[in-house]
Amino acid sequence: MELIMYKKFFSLFTILSFFLLLSSSVRAEVDAEVAYIFNTFSFLVCGFLVMWMAAGFLFLESGLVTTRSVSTIAAKNIGKFAIVSIVFYLIGYNLGYSVPEGGYVGTPSIWTDNTSMETGYSDASDWFFQALFVCATVSIVSGAVAERIKIWPFFTFAAVLGGVIYPIQMGWEWGGGWLDTLGFADFAGSTLVHACGGSAALAGVILLGPRLGRFSASGEPANMAPFAPSSIPLVTLGTFILWMGWYGFNGGSQLALGSYEDATAMSKIFMNTQLAACGGCMAGAAITRLIGGKTDIVMMLNGALAGLVSITAEPLMPSPLLAIGIGAVGGVIMYYGTNFLNSLKLDDVVGAIPVHMFAGIWGTLVVPLTNPDASYSIQLLGVASVCIFVFVFSYIVIYLIKNIMGLRISEEAEKLGTDKAEVGVVAYSIRD
Repeated sequence: MELIMYKKFFSLFTILSFFLLLSSSVRAEVDAEVAYIFNTFSFLVCGFLVMWMAAGFLFLESGLVTTRSVSTIAAKNIGKFAIVSIVFYLIGYNLGYSVPEGGYVGTPSIWTDNTSMETGYSDASDWFFQALFVCATVSIVSGAVAERIKIWPFFTFAAVLGGVIYPIQMGWEWGGGWLDTLGFADFAGSTLVHACGGSAALAGVILLGPRLGRFSASGEPANMAPFAPSSIPLVTLGTFILWMGWYGFNGGSQLALGSYEDATAMSKIFMNTQLAACGGCMAGAAITRLIGGKTDIVMMLNGALAGLVSITAEPLMPSPLLAIGIGAVGGVIMYYGTNFLNSLKLDDVVGAIPVHMFAGIWGTLVVPLTNPDASYSIQLLGVASVCIFVFVFSYIVIYLIKNIMGLRISEEAEKLGTDKAEVGVVAYSIRD
């Protein structure tokens, strides 16, 4: 009897020991090769999610422009996606990541693969992930200048923005440049991606001028009937796709998935990203209902995007409740920012500037609230430096394009619609 009891006790002890050993092995860090695989996998999957944001921008822009411009939006989006990827490979990546420590500008050169186990991930996976950030930046400009810009001048500016302007300011922080040395913090790009794109969009909107008849003589937006969005469901679908892509945008910026700490951090980033978007969406719904008496669906959608932009600078440190608040404030800023641009007769077709620039500035400035290593003064310096640099150089480049190539389609072409004037697409009815 005692022998049987000893055998049972030994069996129970063996089982418990096995589970304790398994538990400790799960918590232990994986070896270098496994970490390399997980980190590379994270870049590739998150990069794929960010790539899908290109479709989100396409649907959102196509839905917000008039029916006379949807095909042109498609041409612009697929064209800039290809152009920006090429120039980022040829010069942009190394221009941004070869900045001397504490420096300002790197060396433009073609990307080379220097992968080794010590880097912790495949160099090609990092290029893929970073290239898609640049594509998102240029997409911000596309929607703002829609329905009156010529396609090839836009492609030209997209090449300069993606190959030169974006990499320079990105290198100041993510490339180890002077902002990084000072302690500027922008986790996934509220300023380096979104405010950058919004600043370039502002330069384009100023130089292009508004669409014909968009504003009355008093400065108030004209009757929206001639400028009615082509499809609100398409805008909504685009917003949901962008929302989904943001998980890769923010989560992938953890830059690793090879440890317990990285996996836990990425999970919290996903959660805060979700809640900030919800806060922005509901802020857009509430403020339009309270002020205008109607619940504006476009403000709800742009509110969600503003919430996402706002949390992007620091999606890890805030509590979930604070993430909702940060996103909600971003939604309110977007609403008043939209009205402010209208008062200045600046025709931003999709609301890119208030969503990406204004909310991006807010999200970056609020980082020290939860990140003890960040400073309000340095955050302000970083935001001002990036926005001024991008706006000034974008303005110069677009001005030169305007005088050399021409920038805006003719009045006759604008009345016909960019689909017919720029890409030659004509819609035929069954009776035709």
